[in-house]
Amino acid sequence: MPVTTHKNDWVKAARQAMRAEMHSGAAWYISESRGSVKLEVLHEGKKQSRILEYEWDKKGLFNAARRIIEIYKNFYSDTGKFSLAKSCEVVNTASSKSDINLDETIKDFREFLPTVSKTTWEKSYKPVLTKTKELLTSKKKPIDGEDLMLKALKQWEQGSRSRQIARRALQKFLDYAVLRGKLSNIYAPVRITETLKKKRIGYALTDSQILELIASETDKKWQFAYQLLAVYGLRPEELRHLVVKDGELWNMYEKSMGGVKGQKTEPRKLAPLYVKDGQGCIDWNLLERVSLEEELPPLGQDGKGGEALGTRLRRNKTWLKFKKQAEKLKEELVPYAFRHRFAKVAHERSTELGLSIKDISFVMGHTSEVHQQNYARFIPDGISDKFAKQLAA
Repeated sequence: MPVTTHKNDWVKAARQAMRAEMHSGAAWYISESRGSVKLEVLHEGKKQSRILEYEWDKKGLFNAARRIIEIYKNFYSDTGKFSLAKSCEVVNTASSKSDINLDETIKDFREFLPTVSKTTWEKSYKPVLTKTKELLTSKKKPIDGEDLMLKALKQWEQGSRSRQIARRALQKFLDYAVLRGKLSNIYAPVRITETLKKKRIGYALTDSQILELIASETDKKWQFAYQLLAVYGLRPEELRHLVVKDGELWNMYEKSMGGVKGQKTEPRKLAPLYVKDGQGCIDWNLLERVSLEEELPPLGQDGKGGEALGTRLRRNKTWLKFKKQAEKLKEELVPYAFRHRFAKVAHERSTELGLSIKDISFVMGHTSEVHQQNYARFIPDGISDKFAKQLAA
């Protein structure tokens, strides 16, 4: 390789990486051509050149060096026969291998994930893998793993939960495919920088608003649901998992525990925080009504309870009025507003009832860390820092 006066360390590093894989007499050169990487080869007195699809910068040269090493090996093989153009074409075609085994690789990857349910596969994996296949079988393929990931995830909003899920699914697939030689290592997954979406602040319904909402509801089944959600701080999906055991109300729903990978919540005994009016606490006889199996409204398919509740509430004029009030406070009114109410009231009455953050977290069915992340704003002034220190310890 000729001596160069280029001062960038990353240029020297790229050239050193190439030299380490080539025989001492190989005359292979890289230089800049209009912002791109230019490859020149001198073989038997004949010069051949090619402009590669990599930008002349640190990242581009790093990826170009790996591709050039593959081109070099093909160039001196019986397949390449000392033709730079032919070797580039062969290596570029082989770089994704998508034409011959991508469908098979996706199928094998599905079998590699036996614990992933059909619903999760269809919702979380299939959309991003379908887009990945489309990109890898297009005429202008992504140049590397980062380019592939950014293009495959483009349809999801930056920082959104759906984009996070899609990104994790794609990373798992690329890890699987690259490690098994199904895809070129240029498509190895990378850590991409995300613009985090600002976490929304959930609005907590007041007791007077809950009473007004119940009064505006014409269906007694939904009135019953609103009462249970508010008094016990339930997730909407938990409405269909209530049982009375030994004279106490239990929730038998098992949900993935936030912050604890691979674990689910256990069935838990519920504790009421009664809604108050001007006369004091209101007893709607909820425990007795559940034991008598009073009918609740239809909640759709399993896992869709929140959607069913949200659909019902959006048709209610009183709910829409509260939504505007929440927006003025820069907060968002969602079906979990009943549960937010429970958390807020629990902290307001914590001194009176002798409740710790651990007590409140337990009865709500999540960890203290998750509670701190979502409901710290409800902890009375002066106590929040104490809890944070306790959690840190």
